[in-house]
Amino acid sequence: MGAVETLPLVQETRSTCPYCGTGCGVIIETVGVGTPCVPGMPLRGQVTAKIINVRGDPQHPANFGRLCSKGASLHLTTSRNGRALVPEYRATRAVPRTPTSWDVALDAAATRFAAIIQAHGPDAVAFYISGQLLTEDYYVFNKLARALVGTNNIDSNSRLCMSSAVAGYKATLGADAVPCSYEDIDLADLFLLAGSNTAWAHPIIFRRIEDAKAKNPALKIIVVDPRRTDTAAMADLHLALKPGTDAVLYSAMLHVLLWEDLIDEAFIAAHSSGFPALRAQLRELTPGAAAAVCGVAAEDIVKAARWFGQARAPLSMWCQGLNQSAHGTANNAALIHLHLATGTIGRPGMGPFSLTGQPNAMGGREVGAMANLLPGHRDLASPADREELARLWAVPSVPERPGKTAVELFDALHEGTIKAVWIACTNPAHSLPDQTRVRAALEKAEFVVLQESYRDTETAPFADLLLPAASWGEKEGTVTNSERRISRVRAAVAPPGEARPDWEIAAEFARRLGEKLGAGETAKRLFAFAAPADIFVEHAKLTQGRDLDIGGLGYPLLEQCGPQQWPFPQGAQQGTSRLYADHRFATADGRARFVPLDFALTAEATDARHPLLLTTGRLRDQWHGMSRTGRAVRLAAHEPTPRLLLHAADLARRGFKVGDLARITSRRGSIVLPVAVSEEMKPGQAFAAMHWGGRSLSHAGANQLMPKAFDPVSRQPELKAAAIRIERAELPHRLFLLRAAESASAEEQVLDFRERLARFLPGLDYAALTLGGRDHPFVMFSAASAMPFAEDMLEALIAAVELEESTVYRDPRRAIVKRAKIAAGDDRLLGILFSGETLAADWLRELMASGQPVGELRRYLFAPTATPPQALKPAGRTVCNCFGVSETEIGALYRQGLDLAAVQARLKCGTSCGSCLPELRRMQAAVGATVAPD
Repeated sequence: MGAVETLPLVQETRSTCPYCGTGCGVIIETVGVGTPCVPGMPLRGQVTAKIINVRGDPQHPANFGRLCSKGASLHLTTSRNGRALVPEYRATRAVPRTPTSWDVALDAAATRFAAIIQAHGPDAVAFYISGQLLTEDYYVFNKLARALVGTNNIDSNSRLCMSSAVAGYKATLGADAVPCSYEDIDLADLFLLAGSNTAWAHPIIFRRIEDAKAKNPALKIIVVDPRRTDTAAMADLHLALKPGTDAVLYSAMLHVLLWEDLIDEAFIAAHSSGFPALRAQLRELTPGAAAAVCGVAAEDIVKAARWFGQARAPLSMWCQGLNQSAHGTANNAALIHLHLATGTIGRPGMGPFSLTGQPNAMGGREVGAMANLLPGHRDLASPADREELARLWAVPSVPERPGKTAVELFDALHEGTIKAVWIACTNPAHSLPDQTRVRAALEKAEFVVLQESYRDTETAPFADLLLPAASWGEKEGTVTNSERRISRVRAAVAPPGEARPDWEIAAEFARRLGEKLGAGETAKRLFAFAAPADIFVEHAKLTQGRDLDIGGLGYPLLEQCGPQQWPFPQGAQQGTSRLYADHRFATADGRARFVPLDFALTAEATDARHPLLLTTGRLRDQWHGMSRTGRAVRLAAHEPTPRLLLHAADLARRGFKVGDLARITSRRGSIVLPVAVSEEMKPGQAFAAMHWGGRSLSHAGANQLMPKAFDPVSRQPELKAAAIRIERAELPHRLFLLRAAESASAEEQVLDFRERLARFLPGLDYAALTLGGRDHPFVMFSAASAMPFAEDMLEALIAAVELEESTVYRDPRRAIVKRAKIAAGDDRLLGILFSGETLAADWLRELMASGQPVGELRRYLFAPTATPPQALKPAGRTVCNCFGVSETEIGALYRQGLDLAAVQARLKCGTSCGSCLPELRRMQAAVGATVAPD
């Protein structure tokens, strides 16, 4: 290494956002001292730097400089808090894991995997990986499982996300290839947004839809969603269908297209097969019949079909509402049928366009890193494809037996047929359905390896071996977004501690495992990668001649020309923006296929004991299990606490008030959450966000209630519907704790307090641990119990958040304890612990979030009142995270008669990332103002 030199004050590195599949380009700003980094080479040991800001890349074609609230806050998630820094290992579960060296850790992993393989065969081990891995990471894991171990037991959390879309594309179009591009958004004249709260889950795509609507007010938007979300609120037609009735709805729309002669008979005759059989199946599926099943007015079904059939360029976009279903493949096929029947595919502005939920779910499918796939979109069931892959890898054979998919894999772990599992960059103890069984499976496993950036995920306690992995901003590679566009991911800083890139960990393990299995030389040859660029070259070669041919792509071209769409074969000058322009599809005869449909509804029906149907979904400012977003206090401001949302009539019927704790019970168990009224909900339905799990709650969250039923083709589980009942949780004893940092803006100390408090969650009847205070960060711990909280627990809580030196009030007769800590310098409220009586919790939280001096409010701190003192002006929930603007401020201006433009001019809300714009418009409409263009 050369001499250390001082780098410029701020360095900039172009990379890609690690959240949803939109694939936004970002520019990472860093400061630090070290040697200049070499593009494409690991940074470990080269640079001591810190990420200080992230902004959108104006040159990236996915976002042209825009970022949502999550992407714009990436720099706030890069602290060392919670990071896995060194390998940790336990030889037996009778003792805790202890730090060890990489050499000991990887040798232990290889020894134990080899012993199980030699005793029980290669299918006794499995790999469960992630759509958040880079393509190069994915590729190495897939090669490890199939070429070295000899098992197809490798699956990804993409199984929970996109596998029904994959199955739908393959069933109808012949290949897992999204035919559209983002540029089609600008050219469409009708949007059908199905099963996707795009405004929250894919905000940058939604901004582009908003732009298209502003440019062409005649453009129609149809939203299909059980809830009236922010996406649905801007629709010209909202079809609030019953969960699980998607295939029925789209097929009834096709029935109308047939009846009213809005189909393209010439296209159907020349470019498709199977239509007569499908037409016969749909003969009796009239709008009236579908209306009774779907809970949607028959005339609205007719209107939606007419709009679709009369559109010049209809574009359908969908996400988990269609995919996470026990008949998700049928849902996808039914929607794609609309495009095939009208011939609206392969041309500008039109076609079926699935929105990917993870940053690299598509890259994982490209390399075949799922149990039923092989690299280069090869088919595991095809002997010719297996033989070709074996030849390209120079191995005797590729295993034939189908591997276990996500739910099946953990069932096999529970049953003991799979003995060891290697989990990388995913959190199954949060994300899989039927969490009680999943956690029991991890406990039963002989050996669990977790390769993870964070040591405090819900899965971490089950790991026998924890391997610290590099995270976003620290590693090199590529990802593929929803429109088939491959982008570079670049390292801006070194990984903390001893963390290593995922591909490097997997390759080194493979070489060691090869030695243990007597295949050392083979393993050295198979995994002789020196850098991610080497892996990409090999991956690209395996795609040549295939539908996703990227033989013309490599790191040099991506560096020179920027992100590119596949296919991009050798000799190509640019990528392919739109597929099937010649209407020749990826089937054996070149024809698209209309397929018979399954019109089953949800996997389980409501009944007298479980009369409500629970659905799950995303929040605007959080992502997945919040292992990253949950560390940015700013991102907690919009939705600070977990809740169960219900229609007002369902609350009233059961005698609940907003904030009451409810015991929510499905056929798999119970959890406790506070209830809230939502105008989004229809009677008989409930909603819980999927992000909150065991890091935030005393239980596993909504997925503890969801069934493990899955689609028979895609094997994707039904994470969107569970029959439940709610009852009052009789937990009269309450506890409430707030703790701010000693310094007004010190998030690190707040995150440290949060980590200390997390150990109190298990075992409590109800507890929630969240963050708050966008500009004045704090941690909040609330709990409820059937019995008074023990004194030793209270003392432990006080010690954990350093509230020993505080003002104390005690009422032993009523088991009430209250403590308050106030900063000596600026008179801020630093800490609160109330046990036994917590009426003032809400306004005390507002006081701490405001950062204002306690002043004359000091005398009210211990008052048993829910009414805030007049000296405190509650701000309410934050709507705009970029500028910290609350709904109270926005609502006040709307009520004064200001329109959106005037409110933005005054408060700046919605003028940065734009994630709050749909809510701003909805709030304006709610007070009766005229919606003004932004």
